[in-house]
Amino acid sequence: QVQLVESGGGLVQPGGSLILSCAASGIIFSSADMDWYRQAPGKQRELVALITGGDDTYYADSVKGRFTISRDNAKNTVYLQMNSLKPEDTAVYYCKADTWSPRRVYWGHGTQINVSS
Repeated sequence: QVQLVESGGGLVQPGGSLILSCAASGIIFSSADMDWYRQAPGKQRELVALITGGDDTYYADSVKGRFTISRDNAKNTVYLQMNSLKPEDTAVYYCKADTWSPRRVYWGHGTQINVSS
């Protein structure tokens, strides 16, 4: 059974930092492309960052220079370091795995981030 479990969400003041973790089980993690998405109230879910099995990374323009995605294949975990947080970063953040063998997509249940003073 595949599980993606996000953790690290919460309330933070503008300018603060948080680190999200997503622990994966039931997949071949080292070759999976791992993504972080977010969905704010009333908005569509959007891609925030991704890291491929080969450690290539991509960031949405809105988070470039502030967020860093990384992975630890020994722990089957992907991280999202979020710095200089802004109120507009408030959203539910989801972890997503794209596996290659077999070709599947899996989602976590999400973790809430609130950036507010």
